[in-house]
Amino acid sequence: MHYLKKFLYTLLSCSVFLLTACGEDNTKKITTVDNPETVAVAFFDALYNEKNVEKAASVCSPKLARLVLHYRSPEAVGRHLFNMSYDKVEMRPENAGVKVREQFKGSANITIYFDGYYQDSRIKEVKRLAFIQRDGEWFIDKILKDPF
Repeated sequence: MHYLKKFLYTLLSCSVFLLTACGEDNTKKITTVDNPETVAVAFFDALYNEKNVEKAASVCSPKLARLVLHYRSPEAVGRHLFNMSYDKVEMRPENAGVKVREQFKGSANITIYFDGYYQDSRIKEVKRLAFIQRDGEWFIDKILKDPF
């Protein structure tokens, strides 16, 4: 009888584990896509702080998403596409009091400021991204040349 209880307990534990593992995982996708500034910050946060390439690629145009996923690791994406490496970084969109989002019908160019650390060295950077809007959602279309 003791072995039967043990067996049933193990069976129950395994089934609970399997059922919870089958739930939908929202950590693989950025869901707030109604504002290009928010999308830009979420993209770089997924890439540099969460180290999640799939999540970062979820807000890219199909062409850019293929390129991001090609590199497979967040370190490789940061190094090859953005020429930036960080261990931990904070980022913020440009907001100088004027309307800095150069937004036209269905597109926008966003400037993002980075302030972080890589191997105990503080690194500050600026990057610009071009966005496109489809069905009310913003996606990163291109990485623009450095403004400076």
